Amino acid sequence: MKIVRIEPIFVDRWLIVKIETDEGIVGYGESTLWAHLETVEVAIRRLGSFLIGKDPFRIGHHSQLPFRRFHFRGGVLNSAMAAIDIALWDILGKSVNLPIYQLLGGKYREKCRTFLTIGGSTPEEAAEEASKAVKRGFTVLRIWPFGPEGPRIVSSLEISQAVDRVQAVREAVGDGIDLGVEIHRRFTPIQAVTFAREIERYRILFMEDPIAPESMEAMIYVARKTSIPIAAGERCFDLYGFKELIDRGLVGLIRPDFTVAGGITEGRKIAAIAEASNVGVMPHLMSSPIGTAAFLHLDASIPNYVFQEHMWEGQGIRREITKPALKDEPGYAYIPEGPGLGIELDEEAVAKHPYRSQGVLQGLYYEDCSLADF
Repeated sequence: MKIVRIEPIFVDRWLIVKIETDEGIVGYGESTLWAHLETVEVAIRRLGSFLIGKDPFRIGHHSQLPFRRFHFRGGVLNSAMAAIDIALWDILGKSVNLPIYQLLGGKYREKCRTFLTIGGSTPEEAAEEASKAVKRGFTVLRIWPFGPEGPRIVSSLEISQAVDRVQAVREAVGDGIDLGVEIHRRFTPIQAVTFAREIERYRILFMEDPIAPESMEAMIYVARKTSIPIAAGERCFDLYGFKELIDRGLVGLIRPDFTVAGGITEGRKIAAIAEASNVGVMPHLMSSPIGTAAFLHLDASIPNYVFQEHMWEGQGIRREITKPALKDEPGYAYIPEGPGLGIELDEEAVAKHPYRSQGVLQGLYYEDCSLADF
């Protein structure tokens, strides 16, 4: 079998890759480097040109191609290879009529636990939203305690209000529900420590991305001064970034996005080094159903999976663009059972959802933003 065509496909806010073989088997993958998908498309076409005529089953070899031959790494290259890698695993599974999770050693679980993110402009609203989620069946909630997303500068009043929202949610749902708090890199190190010490009493399972990831020393400072496990890593794009977080003992949970950090091949390695240090895997998920399916196969086949985002809320497009649609219920997602990814892209449905550039979608125009907004 040989690769004969590699085609990037934009749909809504996602970038999917389609790989065709000379035996008629087609595989799909995805990249979610969301702010730079147009750049990733170019990288997919460039890397794909080296793979035309090659054996699609040499997945590990192909995943190392850009780094061993050309000696460059980066988010764009790794994201492009992630999409290609997932599509090659899809082809491999279809060629032997097995789901990807079987090729990875089989299931550790029948369904994957997911969490719902809740907001609320007041403590009362946050508590009500959390209570409704628990009644629906969610057992893990991630709190966004700051109101609408805004500049990264946080006042003492905002910190106090955020603490009040966390308290309100814990009191509303009781101790039987796991709670995490999403900071989204909003704090300085000192603010992160102040906030963490205030919410420790509410039995928080994780504090996600308390600070920007660029300074390892700053992360060490925060981690050493709180008992709340830190979840981080969604901006890491390769094995080595995760290894440093884990080896330094800074995280209780890692947040790999497998459609950025090298796909299934690298995802297995990242999960393995985390397992060796008793660190859980809490994947970061912004994908279409194609990427989500790849996540679910990995989630099912690693022992240290914990949970990930519940991505089906109010997004009908996720149920429209693949056959069959992925299955879920409040608090859980089901692993697809068909060959390869277990789903196929419905290209007729895709044509109804033209691409929306994330830069435009998010209003990220340089002339409209100050440095404080980043």
